[in-house]
Formats: sequence, structure tokens, C-alpha cells
Amino acid sequence: MVTRLVADLEEHLGTRLLQRSTRRLSLTEAGEAYLNRVRNILQDIDEADASVSSQTRDLAGVLRLHASPALASYVIAPLIAGFRLLYPRIVLDMDVESNEAPPIEDYDITLLATGVDFDANVIARKIVESQAILVAAPAYLARKGAPRTPQDLASHDCLRLKWGSGRARNWRLWSEVDGQAEVDVDVQPVVWANHTDTLLRATLAGAGITSVALDMVAPYLTRGELVRVLPPWITGRLAIYAALSSRKFMPQRTRVFLDYMIQQANEMNVAAMEACTVC
Repeated sequence: MVTRLVADLEEHLGTRLLQRSTRRLSLTEAGEAYLNRVRNILQDIDEADASVSSQTRDLAGVLRLHASPALASYVIAPLIAGFRLLYPRIVLDMDVESNEAPPIEDYDITLLATGVDFDANVIARKIVESQAILVAAPAYLARKGAPRTPQDLASHDCLRLKWGSGRARNWRLWSEVDGQAEVDVDVQPVVWANHTDTLLRATLAGAGITSVALDMVAPYLTRGELVRVLPPWITGRLAIYAALSSRKFMPQRTRVFLDYMIQQANEMNVAAMEACTVC
């Protein structure tokens, strides 16, 4: 087989590579030159293979992230310092944008905030589940009083998040105690905004009542800067997913960041539940 392949190569090149006799086999001058060039080429290929493979194996390189402003501020930013202590050779390159259809294929990880029944046609890994609760500042409650029933929201200053061009007046609430209990309240918000942090900052300043993810407001509840209103009613169940450009040949730096983010998010979720219990 080898003899035939060498003969085919000689025919292709139009020159003899091996000097053959009944006693020995040796390289011709052309064969020696060809072998040296091929060895260099094979070495370059081996080095290229090693370089590309290291992008998958090594805990180094650039990790490309995409997230909305809220997820960037409250999910990714708090874990950067701890992650960098563990993996100082991994560089985070993050784009913070509010895209309805983020370019998932352009990033290693794209964070998505969705309902718990998320079923999009993308490769995604769940990071954490949470609840959206109603909160207000003590100053607002001292001025306007606390709502005692969901229907009382109609007479309060409500701040609501808008999705796209939608501005639904009805605010649907579910009971944590009775999973079947739900109610729609007709409210006329005093503020509409498509930016979660804007609503949160306004609420902290005493502008009214808003709905926000429990994990996001846990520190404010613990410090008493915000108070939960209308427990055990919630305005939704949320989940954060990490959408991936591909599951095949996932770089190790992507894998360790995902694992670290899930660990930290779950620890924050436990702390949030404890803070909510205290408040």
C-alpha cells in the first residue's frame, strides 16, 4: 500500500523520490528536499491544531457576553470581581443592549430574562428562577398608606415596565399561597418605562409602587430602603437563561463562567428569599 502511494505521488510530481534497489531504499535529492518541506508543513499544522484546541481547553482568552442593562447590572456585574480572582486570564468583553432579538450567534453567552415557560428554538441553559414582587419606599407608604388588597392598587401611584409598544392597563397578580388564585387589577400607571433600573430608582426615591424581580431588590429589602407590599401576591414568575451560540466544542472558559454564574445566582436567590421573609 505504501509503495503504491509513493509511486502515485512520484507520478503526480513527475520526479523520483526514492532510490530503489534489491538491497536498500534511499531518498533521492528531490525526495530529501520534499520530505524536509513536508515536515515543516506538518509541524505548522500540529501547532495550528494545538493553538485552536487550546481555545476550547484553556482557562484563558476572551469571553463575549451580551445582556440587557438590568441583567448586566444586577446579574453579571456583582460576580465579576469574584470570577476574575478565580480566572485572571479570562477577559470579559460585554455588550449591554436592549435588543428584542439579540444576535445570539455573535456571542459566547447571551443572557435572556423570560417567563419560566420559556421554550424558544435556541440552545439555552437556565441560570435561576425568581419571582416579581411589588415594592415601595417607606416614605411613599408613609405618605399614601399601604394597599391592603390587589384592588387598592387602582388608587396608588404605580410605575410599570413596558414591553415594546405595549401598555396594558390590567395588572395581573397571583397568590403564592394559593397557586390557583389570580386577579386582574385595572390601574393607570403614573410612569411607564422600558428600563427596569429607572423604575427601581424612582421607586427608591418614593415615587410609588413597582414590580421587580425579588433577586434584584433583596439588598434594598434587607436594608429597609424598600418594603414589599401586598404579600403573598406576586406579578409573575421569571427565569434567566444563558443562550449559547453552540453546545458543541464549548470553550472551557464559557463552561466555567456558566457554572460560576449559576452558583452565584442561586446563592443570591436564597439570600433574596431570606430577605423577603425578614421584610
